[in-house]
Amino acid sequence: MIITRTANQCGTADYGWLQARYTFSFGHYFDPKFLNYRALRVLNQEILAPKAEFQPKSYPHVDILNIILQGEAQYHDSEGNHIYAQQGDCLLFSARQGISYSEHNPSDKIPLTRLQLWLNACPQQETQPLQRKVLPNRPLTLLASPTSENNSMHLRQQVWISYLVVKNRDNQILSLRGKHAYLQSISGNARINGNKNSDLEIKCGDGVFIQEEQEVILQADPLFRGLLIDLAD
Repeated sequence: MIITRTANQCGTADYGWLQARYTFSFGHYFDPKFLNYRALRVLNQEILAPKAEFQPKSYPHVDILNIILQGEAQYHDSEGNHIYAQQGDCLLFSARQGISYSEHNPSDKIPLTRLQLWLNACPQQETQPLQRKVLPNRPLTLLASPTSENNSMHLRQQVWISYLVVKNRDNQILSLRGKHAYLQSISGNARINGNKNSDLEIKCGDGVFIQEEQEVILQADPLFRGLLIDLAD
């Protein structure tokens, strides 16, 4: 079963200094039908104005994946650590109890655009140091996994996150590990086919809930970039 959640169905916020789109309930946006999807708790796309910043805050027991789509970012924590990231960087944080984190757009001209995911972490697993990867220009790349396979970043739950780049009119077969997955379009459009649904169109910013499918096939139109979040439980 494949169910689309279009970009215009998501929650939104516009504070001037921040524009955001929320796939699941977050902040002022609340929808009891969309609290989370298995271990995936938050999937936000946010645009931070030049020189704007998020004030320090603490997080629940989650892994936080930030993917910088445009601009640059600086991160600080209450222990004095400073991290710089730019377009194409992926940063994976293990949130720690008692530690607060802030985020800042250091540019005075270019907005910071990024995706942020929160994934519930297994309480028995210890926190990890900051992990970093750069988005490659390859058809299918494993970014993060519970086993760090294929040089991926380590997640503290049974989730596999892959980055997709599908050229115009090309097909990409996505084999799934479990019964649940979520596909997020970052840019471009595609048609998606599964065993029980066929020929559904997804556009830039749309998401797709995938259930009880062994594999799905994407055909890009034009170039498609996205994230596949494979929730094996």
